[in-house]
Amino acid sequence: MKILELCQKLTEVIPAEQIHMNEPMSKHTSFKVGGNADIFVKIKNIDELKFVIKIAKKTNTHITIIGNGSNILVRDKGIRGFVLNIDFTNISIEEADDDSVIVTAGAGVNLAFLSHELMNKGVTGLEFASGIPGSIGGAIKMNAGAFGSEMKDVVISTKCLDLKRYDKLTDKTYIDDIELEEILKKSSKPEIVELSNDEQEFSYRNSIFSHKRYVILETKFKLKHGKTEDIKNKMEELNKLRKEKQPSFPSAGSTFKRGDNYITAKLIDECGLKGKQIGGAKVSEKHAGFIINTGDATAQDIIDLINYVKDEVFNKTGKVISLEIEIIGE
Repeated sequence: MKILELCQKLTEVIPAEQIHMNEPMSKHTSFKVGGNADIFVKIKNIDELKFVIKIAKKTNTHITIIGNGSNILVRDKGIRGFVLNIDFTNISIEEADDDSVIVTAGAGVNLAFLSHELMNKGVTGLEFASGIPGSIGGAIKMNAGAFGSEMKDVVISTKCLDLKRYDKLTDKTYIDDIELEEILKKSSKPEIVELSNDEQEFSYRNSIFSHKRYVILETKFKLKHGKTEDIKNKMEELNKLRKEKQPSFPSAGSTFKRGDNYITAKLIDECGLKGKQIGGAKVSEKHAGFIINTGDATAQDIIDLINYVKDEVFNKTGKVISLEIEIIGE
């Protein structure tokens, strides 16, 4: 099925304004680079998500899931198939029996927005995330963190859609709707599962969602009551530190993971790589752990600079540094 036909099929359930054909991914990533997505779809609810997955399986169309695009680099040829932006923005705040606060947030909720909402409600515990530009879904997937805290420290559980349930739909090139529903009814796998903190297998910038086929829908957090003024002061202090240390140019945050027994940015600096530039990509002079887009970088410029930095660090120190960001597309 051609791109236009797929888009027309999607409009049976999804409003046309949420569907974009040949959409530049530079508009949806913090690096501000990347080629076009064949079909970019903003997903507002679970029915829309299920519908796209069924269409994708029936037509053998690839699916890529993204959040705010703040931790990815899209290659210059773009992304084939569907790119789904999970835009679930539900937020609920409930009192728990032990005087804690249970907060549930949809996968598309912006972390900074949620942090400020909680501040206004006098709920503390998520201040560390107030300057992280990602969504809840992306933050859970990579166990995002800052200033010594991580998502795993406050997560109770995460609800997600299990894509394995749909695997049998790839046995045929086309399945009519009646047969499709019969296959799903017979599936022994639950459609939606809720994983506990332990089941999410959190580790440094990693989780079960990095290698298992789940779509994150919403996450439940356990937080505490606090004073709005104290929460505000802490957020302002942390965001001031962030601005002092981090570059203002387009980037995907810290490009490289920290090492087990070394600080990666310090290694890069000691190797004389601050300010190193390839095309429009540059190792930040403010923080060597960041590769930035100076304005006219291509994704390939960034990839070439990443590889150069990795090679230089290995040649000079023997250390193998690894990426914190994810590179996707063609």
